[in-house]
Amino acid sequence: MLNGVTAELETTLRAALPDQTFRATDAKYLEEPRGRWAGQGGLVLAPATTADVSTILRHAHAARVPVVPYGGGTGLVGGQVQAEGATPIILTLERMTAIRDVYPSENVMVVEAGAILANVQETAAGHDRLFALSLASEGSARIGGLLSTNAGGINVLRYGNARDQVLGLEVVLPDGTIWNGLSRLRKDNTGYDLRNLMIGAEGTLGVITAAALKLHPRPHDETAAFFVTQSPATALELLSLAGKHFGNSVSAFELISKQGLEFLAATLPDVRRPFSENPDWCVLMDVGVMGDQFANDQIEAFFVAAAERGLVTDGQTAQSQSQRAEFWAVRENIPEGNRRIGSISSHDISVPLSVIPEFIARGNAAIAKVGDFRINCFGHMGDGNLHYNVFPQDGFSRDDYLSERDEIKRVVHDLVHKLGGSVSAEHGIGRLKVDDLERYGDPAKLAAMRAIKTALDPNGIMNPGAVLRVV
Repeated sequence: MLNGVTAELETTLRAALPDQTFRATDAKYLEEPRGRWAGQGGLVLAPATTADVSTILRHAHAARVPVVPYGGGTGLVGGQVQAEGATPIILTLERMTAIRDVYPSENVMVVEAGAILANVQETAAGHDRLFALSLASEGSARIGGLLSTNAGGINVLRYGNARDQVLGLEVVLPDGTIWNGLSRLRKDNTGYDLRNLMIGAEGTLGVITAAALKLHPRPHDETAAFFVTQSPATALELLSLAGKHFGNSVSAFELISKQGLEFLAATLPDVRRPFSENPDWCVLMDVGVMGDQFANDQIEAFFVAAAERGLVTDGQTAQSQSQRAEFWAVRENIPEGNRRIGSISSHDISVPLSVIPEFIARGNAAIAKVGDFRINCFGHMGDGNLHYNVFPQDGFSRDDYLSERDEIKRVVHDLVHKLGGSVSAEHGIGRLKVDDLERYGDPAKLAAMRAIKTALDPNGIMNPGAVLRVV
């Protein structure tokens, strides 16, 4: 049984922490981007040090008061807001933004969890290095939140998810104990992998306060290209050919549908679309080469080879870095176009690469049996992660179809599960997908997760209601 924040607990914390730790309960701490939940007000605390985080959790643990960690607020599954239950402590790491150390010769950077992703990228660039995690919200998303959700983004094909960008962590456990796991080692076989346990736990097992991040050499030359392809099946063949042609130099391979481009034209006409007529399907590919190679030469040769095989019918290669940025602006604004149209049900799913065409065909047919809808299927085809979103026809709004939302989600997720996929590819579980995890999750895995949760957080104070129902 959890207790809400009391005046007595606040008095105790005020005696133990600097005045600057205490924040007004601003609306930003109670909102999430999709507007599905409104968090309840609580005691908002912004610690400046790991020791302060430890103090907060130690007192919360003793008083059995819930703690909701808050990063940049960009999460899409409600993991950062608690709409009901005992009044929580809202723990924001917005003051813990330091870049503690950079080790260029090791390709390592140590940062605090409140550091904003774009600032981490800029610091790496200042040392002629690349921090490869990249996504649309990088101007506001914070490292702690990105690691807590094991964020994906556009570079997963080459560099992996957030989990693959980390060597070590500093974490405050639910009782206030500090795990000093901030290792820069690339090999460490000393027992259980607590680092990967904490990454993706969405603040339910502790609070990440700092991370040792992997850096990479910056490519000598980079470019992007749009290719028109006949179908998802030919796009998959194009991806295979790209692997043979470029090896690991392809950092992104994004599938884009005609519907997504039409949404952009309707809602964001200033975003320059790549073709005068929107093709049914196209891909955006990004390539970065090393040594004395030139990306444009390679990608143009690749286009010729792909056209000879009938895999592409048109294409455009960025002729400058500004044009490359324009190409990426198309992809990065598709979610905003979606938001302005208003989806009935959005799905962050992954399936094995070889069944992507089957999933799209069967998914479209299944949704058509539910009703007459528009579907915008797009996303990171290179790693099997699609955003499969269902919209009303023109002239209607999503509010007209709220009664169909659950059926649509069930149809999509049932198919994903049947095809050996995941109903959460990169956004996490949060509070939105707790029922989905219980429905589709392996029973042995769920039992192990509950056992871990109970062992590390016996009072259940950490982000209650997110990820897992502890029974």
